[in-house]
Amino acid sequence: MDGRKAEVVISEGDKSKLPPGIQNKIGDKPLIQLTLLIDGKQTDWKNSGAPVTVSIPYKPTPQELRNPQGIVVWYIDGDGRAVSVPNGKYDPRTGMVTFTTTHFSDYAVAYNPVEFGDVAEGAWYYGAVSFIAAREITNGTGGGNYSPEAGLTRGEFIVLMMRAYGIDPDENPAGNFADAGDTYYTGYLAAAKRLGISAGVGSNLYAPDNQITRQEMFTLLYNALKVIEQLPEGILGKALTDFADSGDVAAWATEAMTLLVETGTVSGSGGRLNPTGTTTRAEMAQVLYNLLGK
Repeated sequence: MDGRKAEVVISEGDKSKLPPGIQNKIGDKPLIQLTLLIDGKQTDWKNSGAPVTVSIPYKPTPQELRNPQGIVVWYIDGDGRAVSVPNGKYDPRTGMVTFTTTHFSDYAVAYNPVEFGDVAEGAWYYGAVSFIAAREITNGTGGGNYSPEAGLTRGEFIVLMMRAYGIDPDENPAGNFADAGDTYYTGYLAAAKRLGISAGVGSNLYAPDNQITRQEMFTLLYNALKVIEQLPEGILGKALTDFADSGDVAAWATEAMTLLVETGTVSGSGGRLNPTGTTTRAEMAQVLYNLLGK
């Protein structure tokens, strides 16, 4: 941008300007306004290549501490609507609510716990499912249930993954996969194809109703993280060849599986990766939680 002086201003937001429903949900929790000034003039800023990490001091209530996954961050858009920021979370070690954004606006801390009738509090996946549901990455499968043990389809996964990373569906899909249909995943498939997240399964098909395999899931995840420049980093001492079934990994999945194993994103079970096995909705929630909840 042209100008001699750039200032980033963090100030308290004005809750009185928000719709009553949003005001009630935020209550006395923090609302901040992020502003960019160029030579003293407020300037809109949005840059996907320059993410900004923001931390807000926050003291949860006793109720919130019982389910900290429900502590979320909302972006207040130009129409006063609250939009969940998927990566927003409370860190008890620092006493901060932290989130990363690529545009400046008003941001609020909120508490949005979501419970499902078939997700018991003691289940190994309870925290993960609570986390993605509170951030509106998933709405469950209907009837107040999440169906944690149900198999995950390729169409379901692409939607949940893209929501988790704020990758918007195409509003007017063009040049889509031949089997994209006209349903909840249509726009997401168009965006995934356009961005290079998925090339499909051949013959311009995506096979959205097929059960997704673990290597398909991790390859799509790798491609998406590469597109948004958020691939995990750091070598944790594991290698793909450390797993007994590494030879079962398809050639097209090797690059993705290698990096995700080395960075600890994929840990396997019992010394095996089970790349050709299908995955459940609970396992998918845990993968997203491991990435977003760190």
